[in-house]
Amino acid sequence: MKKIRFLTAGESHGPALMVILEGVPAGLALTKEEIDRDLSRRQHGFGRGGRMAIERDEVEIISGLRKGLTLGTPVGLLVRNRDWENWKETMAAEPGGPEVKPVVNPRPGHADLSGALKFGFQDIRNVIERASARETAARVAAAAVVKKLLLTFGIDIYSRVVQIGTVCDQSEFHPPESCEVIENSRLRCLSADKEAKMVDLISQAREKGDTLGGVFEVKATGLPVGLGSYTQWDLRLDGLLARALMSIPAVKGVEIGEGFRLASLFGSKAHDEIFHGPEKGFYRKTNRAGGLEAGITNGQPLVIRAAMKPISTLGQPLTTVDIISRKPAKAIKERSDVCAVPAAGIVGEAMVAFVLADAFLEKFGGDSIEEIKARL
Repeated sequence: MKKIRFLTAGESHGPALMVILEGVPAGLALTKEEIDRDLSRRQHGFGRGGRMAIERDEVEIISGLRKGLTLGTPVGLLVRNRDWENWKETMAAEPGGPEVKPVVNPRPGHADLSGALKFGFQDIRNVIERASARETAARVAAAAVVKKLLLTFGIDIYSRVVQIGTVCDQSEFHPPESCEVIENSRLRCLSADKEAKMVDLISQAREKGDTLGGVFEVKATGLPVGLGSYTQWDLRLDGLLARALMSIPAVKGVEIGEGFRLASLFGSKAHDEIFHGPEKGFYRKTNRAGGLEAGITNGQPLVIRAAMKPISTLGQPLTTVDIISRKPAKAIKERSDVCAVPAAGIVGEAMVAFVLADAFLEKFGGDSIEEIKARL
């Protein structure tokens, strides 16, 4: 049985997003402000749309916490949608009220058409509301709890943007020293020069009614050797991490360490040679494997990147087909971002945190923080 699991609920324009987080040990010190900090980080970034001007995400802690300490019971969190005030009639749960015009023009690249066909909907609004990336706010809220758990045991997780469109930032990323620069960047990018070019590219996309994707990187430091396993396919940590990151809306590819680049190298240039010293013990001078070998952490920092496609809601909509009349049409225009890669990086931190926390508790777990400290 998994040690950490969570379930989210809520629609993009409904009253709120909810999440229940199970498996958090008793005795973890936690405050509302720590959760709100990550919710705020998710909302920032050049290229975000009008929705972020409305929402000011804050968490309401419903259960699982007393006097600043977790109880070992399910943690219930609520993030209200301020925009609900503008959607009460359209998204009302009860029958009746004014007739709502159905959405019938699906966006290429979104869940609109597939979801409508799957569930037999005549109104794509039923799909849009749950397939929206707004759901990730609930993930980030829950992950803030899990990240605090990991940090209690010296494991920290960071992210940054390494590519927007064709502009790549190949700067060396050394957390936590680099993190202040990244957190103060409009795009969570390390290189000021590359950031300026990325901003220009996003501005061009906005003027054209277009969108841009990119790549974000997540790095975890302080990991012990031995998280994960090679004994079964579904226990390999690399597979679990890839699955978690691929669950983020618009993510289409994941690599660990040097990833796809390794496919072009000779083996002599692809692997991290092993050394030993009286003070360091076993160590490597390189980290091309990204901290994972055979699905197990090897003590080096975990480095994982995810590629995000351009958002499918365009200011100049693409051609589609009306699902009722079957006639050619232009795709719907929902309020959306031009580029959301910086926000996706925060969601990436969240998903990596869930996987690492689960693996950590699998190896060292207990019912309380003190019990885990003794086992560790």
